[in-house]
Amino acid sequence: MDMDSASSVVLQALTQATSQDTAVLKPAEEQLRQWETQPGFYSVLLNIFNNHMLDVNVRWLAVLYFKNGIDRYWRRVAPHALSEEEKTSLRAGLITNFNEPVNQIATQIAVLIAKVARLDCPRHWPELIPILLESVKGQESLQQHRALLTFYHVTKTLASKCLAPDRRLFQELASNIYSFACSLWSHHTDCFLQQIYARDEAAALSSLERTLLSLKVRPDSPCREKLEKTIILYTKVLLDFLEHHPCAFIPLIQRSLEFAVSYVFTPVGEGVTFERFIVQCMNLIKIILKNDAYKPNKNIEDSKPESLEAHKIKTAFFTHSTLTEIGRRLVSHYLLLTEEELAMWEEDPESFGNGNLPCTEVLFLDIFHTYSQTLTPVLLEMVQNLQGPTNVEDSVQLLMKDAVYNAVGLAAYELFDNVDFDQWFKNQLLGELQVSHHRYKLIRRRVIWLIGQWISVKFKSDLRPLLYEVILSLMQDPDLVYLESIFGLLFQLLQQVTECDTKMQVLHVISCVVERVNIQIRPYVGCLVQYLPLLWKQSEEHNMLRCAILTTLIHLVQGLGAESKNLYPFLLPVIQLSTDVSQPPHVYLLEDGLELWLVTLENSPALTPELLRIFQNMSALLELSSENMRTCFQIVNAYLYLSATEFLQNYAESLCRCFCSLLKDITNEGRVQVLKVGLTVFLTYYAFVLQRYPVVMATYLGIIGRVLLQNSSFFSSFLTQMASECSQEMEQLLGSLIEMWVDRMDNITQPERRKLSSLALLSLLPSDNGVIQDKFCGIINITVEALHDVMTEDPETGTYKDCMLMSHLEEPKLSDDEEPPTEQDKRKKLLALEDPVHAVSLQQVVYEKLKAQQSLMGDQSFGPLMETVDTELVRQLQDFLQVF
Repeated sequence: MDMDSASSVVLQALTQATSQDTAVLKPAEEQLRQWETQPGFYSVLLNIFNNHMLDVNVRWLAVLYFKNGIDRYWRRVAPHALSEEEKTSLRAGLITNFNEPVNQIATQIAVLIAKVARLDCPRHWPELIPILLESVKGQESLQQHRALLTFYHVTKTLASKCLAPDRRLFQELASNIYSFACSLWSHHTDCFLQQIYARDEAAALSSLERTLLSLKVRPDSPCREKLEKTIILYTKVLLDFLEHHPCAFIPLIQRSLEFAVSYVFTPVGEGVTFERFIVQCMNLIKIILKNDAYKPNKNIEDSKPESLEAHKIKTAFFTHSTLTEIGRRLVSHYLLLTEEELAMWEEDPESFGNGNLPCTEVLFLDIFHTYSQTLTPVLLEMVQNLQGPTNVEDSVQLLMKDAVYNAVGLAAYELFDNVDFDQWFKNQLLGELQVSHHRYKLIRRRVIWLIGQWISVKFKSDLRPLLYEVILSLMQDPDLVYLESIFGLLFQLLQQVTECDTKMQVLHVISCVVERVNIQIRPYVGCLVQYLPLLWKQSEEHNMLRCAILTTLIHLVQGLGAESKNLYPFLLPVIQLSTDVSQPPHVYLLEDGLELWLVTLENSPALTPELLRIFQNMSALLELSSENMRTCFQIVNAYLYLSATEFLQNYAESLCRCFCSLLKDITNEGRVQVLKVGLTVFLTYYAFVLQRYPVVMATYLGIIGRVLLQNSSFFSSFLTQMASECSQEMEQLLGSLIEMWVDRMDNITQPERRKLSSLALLSLLPSDNGVIQDKFCGIINITVEALHDVMTEDPETGTYKDCMLMSHLEEPKLSDDEEPPTEQDKRKKLLALEDPVHAVSLQQVVYEKLKAQQSLMGDQSFGPLMETVDTELVRQLQDFLQVF
């Protein structure tokens, strides 16, 4: 890009890009975008934003394009990277002078210099820091300020680099400039104090600004705000020092505690302190209290000397009187709700109720936990002083009671042995909940919160019905049957609140109620079912709220059972979106979406086309191989139970490909899960090559047994195909399979699977195949073992019967604590009735197969075949077959 001719066209394009007319703006932006990769473009931009005669908006835009270009094209490996020659020229141009008159542009230039420094300093830009230091030392006010501004952004950026070599380089840099930065800060602070004393406000403001830049830059702030920020930065330096160098801080513990406690917990700080300073002081006290480096070991002899020293200092400082004053003031001053907080509660109660734990409460918890023996009597005395109802006209006492109750709730675990909460609830708190005056709502709110804090600590179960009644009354609008009431009121509350966090909390309570009462919820969910689609639509931008909706739907489907089919018009699109990995929300919704998909299938009375269509999402989910794989397998199984024929007609081929791929890459546990799905075609190959893992092997044999027993023609053709692929004879492969099966029978531990193996191998009989006859002894061996597993003897008749047989579907008798069976549970039992393991007598099959083999071979040949079997096994076999 020729510099002379380029400057004018780039300047024109930048001017047009600042236009409010989109017809002018859009073409200019497109032209600038095309120039981004042209050599020389950034040199032109540098000249433009360094020209103080040009329009400020144009110069501002030039800086932004330059800064974006650093992100995209400065690295040597980036596509269309800037040449080293141009980068050298640009680095030199950026630090030629520090005289930018416009604050906003000066800040942007400082930021972009810092971006280049992150990539190039000090290796390719060794002169940057020396030039900055030299410029900071200059006497010209503007140049000094801009250089200091740039110096701050550069050091901040270099400090953020995480790689070890970069950290070492920054440590070297810091050791060289730390003394200078401290002296600079000290110099400007002294100047500021002198100018304040001389009442030279303009000069004081300038010096204060430089003082701040020595620590952290905040331009264009009023003088008091700058002074407060300076104080905050001083305390931040102290906190950082304490956090990163606790042992070196030990000599400062005493003075730091004296400073913080005097300003925060004594009259010294009245009229002087401000909120952020108080927070910093409280954090200082909290960190000193909790710092592990200041705690001796339980065995004092093993403690480090510095830990003992720090502990000694803390013990000496936190005397009984000091702790008492801190405890009283924390509760009576800092836990009091302010006018601003009360106004916020009135204007936006949901946001007010969803705030994080304030710094004051955190400090209270920490100090109460550490010094509970001293502070417990202090707090109990405050409680005692507030016994009985408080005058609704006395706002001071109402606020004090709120604060004290807050403290008792926060310290619930510490007060376990000191407060009889059940008596307090019956004698005091219950009555306060029943005070209906609108000014008493502050106490009603706090009491119900207090009970929530104590209910898991100490609260008798026989008091809960009374508490539920009170809660229901509190949920009702004062101006205007348990389950029906509570569900209706919760639904009303869900509709009334507007904050996402509040809706999530209400949905969580609704979910708990639905989960607890299960099918009894069915008469009361109509309104909720109608409202949830609207809430889902409204929460499009709030994925965490949608997660709460999914959880609620999971419990609703479980409670509705087969009736959940009426929710499908809403439910199935929700599942579709939540489990579609091509949709961005799946990152948040997938886990709950899969769980909802599974319970929907388990409770579905029949497979619908829409429910079948959702399975299109599964292929991509299985390819993820994530922690949700087990749930995915359960979903596949649920489809098989629901309608195996229709499901496999649509998805068997794709599942084959997907599972074959999975088997190569997942763990043994994962392979077991794949095999448990029950699909057979694509699984059997691996039975010959993974004999090392017993659990996997047993599962493979179960799959082969199913194929052999229930589709022998397919098994034969499959074996022929595998023999061809393995360059073996089919009979040789069959022999290896039977031999391995016999050897691995001990790995199969479940009686059902052992019977299945016996039935499968017996299905090879009768046969004149030499390989099968050669393995006859092994087949009989397995069969006798299985007979021992499944046959039980009738003590009256002395005969045996197969205990695995099931003749009909029995309705289970449920206790009050047991959940009724889902639709899928019923389908599983029906399927079990068709399973040969439960439908066919092993004793009968053995007898029939042996008779058939005898008929095929004739007595003369069958006798020698039986002689291959151990005589003891033959005797046991005869005992089992004596009824025939």
